Amino acid sequence: MSDLVSRAAAQAMDAADPLAVFVTEFALPEGVVYLNGNSLGPAPKAALTRLAQAAQEEWADGLITSWNKAGWFALPYRLGDRVARLIGAGPGEVVLTDGTSLNLFRVVSAALALRRDRRVIVMEGSNFPTNNYIVQGLIESLGQGHQIRFAEKDTLEDAIDDDVAAVVLTQAHYKTAHVLDMAAITAKAYAHGALAIWDLCHSAGAIPVDLKGCHADFAVGCTYKYLNGGPGGPAYLFVASRHQGAAAQPLTGWWGHGAPFAFDRDFRPAEGIGRMLTGTQPILSMVATEAGLDMIERAGTGAIRAKSLALGKLFQDLMAARLPDAGFALASPADPADRGGHVAYDHPSGYPIMKALIARGVIGDFRAPATLRFGFAPLHLRFVDVWDAVDRLAQIIETELWRDPAYAAVDAVT
Repeated sequence: MSDLVSRAAAQAMDAADPLAVFVTEFALPEGVVYLNGNSLGPAPKAALTRLAQAAQEEWADGLITSWNKAGWFALPYRLGDRVARLIGAGPGEVVLTDGTSLNLFRVVSAALALRRDRRVIVMEGSNFPTNNYIVQGLIESLGQGHQIRFAEKDTLEDAIDDDVAAVVLTQAHYKTAHVLDMAAITAKAYAHGALAIWDLCHSAGAIPVDLKGCHADFAVGCTYKYLNGGPGGPAYLFVASRHQGAAAQPLTGWWGHGAPFAFDRDFRPAEGIGRMLTGTQPILSMVATEAGLDMIERAGTGAIRAKSLALGKLFQDLMAARLPDAGFALASPADPADRGGHVAYDHPSGYPIMKALIARGVIGDFRAPATLRFGFAPLHLRFVDVWDAVDRLAQIIETELWRDPAYAAVDAVT
């Protein structure tokens, strides 16, 4: 095997890696190669410490006084401003709250209300289906004749015309990882008077995002993938400041009221981004997100992207060298610059292969019908981890371990 793809070469890359220090800041099991940070980021040690502190000092000891003393009430705004710095938004344009699906419901509702004379929504049909479900449910409940115009990557811009109210797209595809041109698509939407809504779940913390530079109108995203905020961690939403005076969302609860502790009978929206809130926030989940945000800020999105590209390229090179005839077909763009933070391969026996790989301590995931996903979140991964992952995969294929019937049994979560 050439030096380019040897284990020693991977170790040399780790020795020269400016982000290597972050690997020790995660609580990962010994011997596990975790290639699923694109779905659930691993636990930062600092997050576990912060959770224990918040549970004991702020909840157990501080009780209800912590809403003021520990700053709980301000967390959606304070952490929203921190996320804003990672996605190219300004102060007061992002708030942490609820989950991505609820936030998508909010911002699409707001966008349609701002374009009442239009009835078409453009979406990428092959992307994560919950976005389709949310918009389908919304327009059915509205009963105003809205329709979704589904398109795919190469035809999205052609689908945008003067009938379109909103373009609702995910920047990095959940399965293939292909990246859409946010600037070009948003410009096309703007030229036709449509609003651009972006889902950043697979891009924030993995690739540079510039919402203001692209003139985006709304955006949503989660914290539990590349931001390492923990399972079910709070999502966030962005509303461009130019829309905040007019944008209205339908989930009008007391946290979004202009004076929530006045306990008025009737709703009056808060000024600014606060009107997008609804009810009491999940405080322990929120405090867990801050450690991950700290790490992303210290590392810098440019350095993160550079290492992610290098990790993915090494994986791709190793797959080509070790498993050229094993039936793996690259499902992601061949050029690393055209994809997000993970690499996908299709294989007709993808599920049992992935399950066997997980049993050997390399954790990726599977997406039906045939896609194996391997995530390269660079803060917790070493180059030698990538080498070891492909080595174990090659052993599974060479020994046909994946044919064990135990690996064919489908789990509830794949």
